[in-house]
Amino acid sequence: MISVQPQPEPEEFNKRVRTPGNRFLTETPAPTSNQWKGKDYWRRVLPEMRRGYKGICAYSAHWIPHSTGNHSVDHFVPKVQAPQLAYEWSNFRYVATRFNSRKGTRSILDPFTLAPNWFILDFTSLYIKPNPDLLPEQKQAVADTIACLKLNEDDDLVAEREAWVYEYRIGEMSFSYVRKRAPFIAHELERQGLLRGQ
Repeated sequence: MISVQPQPEPEEFNKRVRTPGNRFLTETPAPTSNQWKGKDYWRRVLPEMRRGYKGICAYSAHWIPHSTGNHSVDHFVPKVQAPQLAYEWSNFRYVATRFNSRKGTRSILDPFTLAPNWFILDFTSLYIKPNPDLLPEQKQAVADTIACLKLNEDDDLVAEREAWVYEYRIGEMSFSYVRKRAPFIAHELERQGLLRGQ
């Protein structure tokens, strides 16, 4: 995970999402799971989120493919805990569906407010780890986020990291392409002085 710059609210967000959502909440202030069905107006801005965040999942910092990747809106503060934030752009994170499901209603670190270099990549194992320079409570918060999202337990995700690194190292892809599609890996290659030719 790396820090993510929040993107501006899309035009007509009020009309398309906030207004119909708040109308629903006025009638149903504490919706049940069934009552949320059909009221997922946040999905209307998924195309804008994809463009604004360049297709990069906020939690894995990997590109979500058009054809095989399922993208979603995660309510960073879960809507069951704060229904009043269910239709607020500031509470939306653009993520791959699998990380949305894994997070559920649990608390994790927010990529919108994350300080630089809290998460680091061990290029030997391709596992993500807390930066050893962090304070103990910060390390624990990083470790809890990694565990919640299964950033190291997901074998496919680790294999994907391995493929990005391998193809970059053998010259099959440029650093600029890695930065575009896997910005966390690119950041760590640069931070650790592992760019080709260095």
